[in-house]
Amino acid sequence: MDNNLKMFLLVLTMAGITYVIRAIPLTFFRKKINNKYLRSVLYYIPYAVLSAMTFPYIFYSTGNIYTALVGTVVALIASLTKRSLIVVAVLSCLAVLIMGFII
Repeated sequence: MDNNLKMFLLVLTMAGITYVIRAIPLTFFRKKINNKYLRSVLYYIPYAVLSAMTFPYIFYSTGNIYTALVGTVVALIASLTKRSLIVVAVLSCLAVLIMGFII
């Protein structure tokens, strides 16, 4: 099979799955959800899923566990001190770069 056709089928499949995942809740929940507990759980699901998908791969992003660990620690500290997203990204990248030169 041609690579372009494979890529097209892959994108089409991902689009279909994404659509189905978003359409199913719309068919089940037609009324507004009034339960505070269920609303709070549904509010935090995107953040939890994104964290679970992203966090493990942070440690493999640089090819060296120590540079990735330093970048992660710097990013966590910068974000906990209420820095903007661009500042957190730049500081963590600089920390990884400096640590890469040290190692």
